[in-house]
Amino acid sequence: MNPLNSEVGLSPVPPAPATHFKGWAKPGPVPPGLDSGVAVEPHETLDALSGHFRLFQLRAGHRFSTDDLLTAWYGTTWCPSARAALDLGSGLGTVGMICAWRLPGAKLVTVEAQADSVALARKSARYNGIEDRYEIRAGDFRAPEIVRADEKFDLITGSPPYFPLGAGVESEHPQKLACRFELRGTVADYCATASKHLAAGGFFACVFPYEPAQRARVEAGARAAGLIIVRQRPVVFREGDPALVGLFGLMRADDLPEGFRGQTWVEPELVIRTRDGKIHPEYSAVKLAIGFPP
Repeated sequence: MNPLNSEVGLSPVPPAPATHFKGWAKPGPVPPGLDSGVAVEPHETLDALSGHFRLFQLRAGHRFSTDDLLTAWYGTTWCPSARAALDLGSGLGTVGMICAWRLPGAKLVTVEAQADSVALARKSARYNGIEDRYEIRAGDFRAPEIVRADEKFDLITGSPPYFPLGAGVESEHPQKLACRFELRGTVADYCATASKHLAAGGFFACVFPYEPAQRARVEAGARAAGLIIVRQRPVVFREGDPALVGLFGLMRADDLPEGFRGQTWVEPELVIRTRDGKIHPEYSAVKLAIGFPP
């Protein structure tokens, strides 16, 4: 027994946070965690994210995905000096939390319309000790009062829903439905909002299906918003399969030399799993870069 805690009425010293997970050393700051006053409710889980950061999720609701991890990685990789970042349709806050972990000096604003997701994100921000630089706004990002016209951001991220209503089997769970189907905006709306709020030389990163018809929607949304897709990377979930989603990096056309505006660098495919089902070495390295177990 610790003699400092042997006196009646003294609480035991909380255990130190684990420094390793299956041989992997957790990087980054140690947040206040449950000492911040938040609690895990029976219908919630508290899951590892970046380093010691964790994320509150509903047991039976929407869960964060590889798409979210990649969006945050892509945006912060190609805009590593961002001082102000905005995440559109932020859901649980997965993308925003990873961006906050990778950009420790940046101020972040996230926008989400679903009350349940907003409440979970606020608990995560408190757990991770970033409330002083992480603002969560409840509402539809298309509404003019949500993001003021004069607010500009070096980095904007978004993981838009992929399909129009009626294009597939629709979940009865409101969280899952909104994450998959276009209840509050299309990829074109994400592009339009990003274009309005990018700072000079700013970068917009998003993820969207890579099938030609879906990719054409990203291209059309970018053109209509005055954005140029400066780079894109197809993502293959199993080696040998076609790319299911793509990562897109966009900038305002007015911020680029005229001769650069008609070109897009298509990067090599990012493979998530090899043919035998193992995690691909490059994806393991990606996960390490965002403080996620490889």
